[in-house]
Amino acid sequence: MAKYSEKAQEKVGETMHEMKEGKLKSGSGKKVTSKKQAVAIGLSEARKEGAKVPKKKS
Repeated sequence: MAKYSEKAQEKVGETMHEMKEGKLKSGSGKKVTSKKQAVAIGLSEARKEGAKVPKKKS
């Protein structure tokens, strides 16, 4: 299983919380309702901040 840094885990936690409150939006501006999509957004944001996150599967 992939190893994620503490920073990445926190970021994913934040995005999950936002999704549950209905405040998380995707790049197109639509509301995110899928848990998988929320996790993907959290990991993407963590990557941008320089956290240790494995590369995307291609």
